[in-house]
Amino acid sequence: MKEARLYLQLADQIVHCGTCAHRCRIQPGRRGICGVMENRGGKLFSLVYGKAVAMHVDPIEKKPLFHFLPGSASFSVATVGCNMRCLNCQNADISQMPIDHSRIAGELVLPEILVESAFKSKCRSLSYTYTEPAIFWDYAYDAAGIAREKGLKNTFVTNGYFSRESLDAIAPRMDAANVDLKAFRDETYRTNCGARLQPVLDTLRRMKELGVWLEITTLLIPGLNDSEQELKDIAQFIFGLDPDIPWHISRFYPTYRLMDHPPTPPESVKQARAIGLQAGLHFVYSGNLPGDEGENTFCWKCGNTLVERWGFQVVQNRLADGKCPKCGEKIRGVW
Repeated sequence: MKEARLYLQLADQIVHCGTCAHRCRIQPGRRGICGVMENRGGKLFSLVYGKAVAMHVDPIEKKPLFHFLPGSASFSVATVGCNMRCLNCQNADISQMPIDHSRIAGELVLPEILVESAFKSKCRSLSYTYTEPAIFWDYAYDAAGIAREKGLKNTFVTNGYFSRESLDAIAPRMDAANVDLKAFRDETYRTNCGARLQPVLDTLRRMKELGVWLEITTLLIPGLNDSEQELKDIAQFIFGLDPDIPWHISRFYPTYRLMDHPPTPPESVKQARAIGLQAGLHFVYSGNLPGDEGENTFCWKCGNTLVERWGFQVVQNRLADGKCPKCGEKIRGVW
């Protein structure tokens, strides 16, 4: 346990959590929506600080981050808990553990050990991922600070449900983020995720303002968020932020509590990618379709193939100092 940094003490020992966009008002002895922030005697404590439930060495492409140190390895960590209740969560066994099983698992791995493990594994970055880094914010904040001092990069794979103050505080330690934009309808967020759309849009805009390298992922779920109009709306929103922001469109497979939806047809992913490109986005990628040309990075100006991929593997990287070797166009990213 560790006392949280971002909260206010109110009357009658109630606390107001400022870690994520839910901004829970938590009664004594109770926990927030995430299931891992607890009010003990009028003080807010993180129950997962230093309590890693998953640690793996992943290719950075798995995040997915395609324009950030391609081909490198990232030491990836998570605790249990999440501030959303997505019916299609692929990591529900750990993200929903505090709610579904009233259990908080994990082994003690302090921030210094995370950084040391990353170096031993020859990783170039630490990734806070698998569940939701906003709910283990204090842990990630400390680890990211040490990593930055030691020359490691920090990447966050997130649903974007930060509070303004938590994002502003951690952004100087955040080199890159992949944010799930799960839909572009508030109703979908409310019914499928137990959250709202606007805070996610606010996070995306703020990350862009703060200079975090940003990529966006949408899991395409048949009958839920795959209408042509909704995809156009997402593409137009991203274009308004910056047409150089990569948009990853991933194929859905039935999981957790959304077993009644079929897998996404590959053609739907390809059509969605075409919508993104037609909207003027420079980089739109296919996810969960190994071998599809949409896994590759193309120069948006001349069409030259720059980075060839197969799944999470970089087959060939033809970028020359971040530029297209054919036309010289600068390709945005961290190369």
